[in-house]
Amino acid sequence: MIGSRRVLAVIPARGGSKGVPQKNIQPVGGRPLIAWTVAAALAAKTVDRVILSSEDEAIMAAARDAGCEVPFRREASLATDEAASMDVLVDALERVPGFDVVVLLQPTSPLRTAEDIDGALEIMQRSGAPGCVSVCEATDHPWLTFGRDEAGALESLCPQPAGASMRRQDLPPAYVLNGAVYAADIAWLLEHRRLIAPGRTAAYVMPPERSEDIDTWEDLRRADRLLSERAATAGD
Repeated sequence: MIGSRRVLAVIPARGGSKGVPQKNIQPVGGRPLIAWTVAAALAAKTVDRVILSSEDEAIMAAARDAGCEVPFRREASLATDEAASMDVLVDALERVPGFDVVVLLQPTSPLRTAEDIDGALEIMQRSGAPGCVSVCEATDHPWLTFGRDEAGALESLCPQPAGASMRRQDLPPAYVLNGAVYAADIAWLLEHRRLIAPGRTAAYVMPPERSEDIDTWEDLRRADRLLSERAATAGD
């Protein structure tokens, strides 16, 4: 709970990954990838219930083995490449009612911790914001990114204010979504059907070493190494 509000954690995991087949159950750090997210959610002090949304039997079995509830099977129409994440989340909220806040936890962020989940929810509670999302510092500042016009000339994708210094040491902090934690007031989410509202949604800043988002085999190998190192350090 945060305050008097009950918190539901939803872990969405479909079986149709293309880049890394069966990505959500690939072994990472000695566990199926999804097990790391289940463990973090179950350990979070602010989360009241943890559920999985999936259509895949192998993923459901791995989640159950890790201690996650699997109260329903996701419809096949919500497990395609075209299915919107918001539709998947709303489906889960309709199937498992009775909560005030939802936190969406993607299994592709295995380095996220229970403390990160609690931290994001606590910031949301303290700030009075309708939601909170996790971010990390951008490696490429938006003022230093460009597109090209029809003639091939550079055009700024994010124009800097007039007179602003372009020296890297003078650039203001910039952040990007890292995909680890999305929290929102359920009534607000159902009304607006979005997780982020610039100017209203709070930010929870995570360090780069906990911001891995698994999309490729190389990402998977890097996460395996980092989680194995974390386990070894914890055992010292």
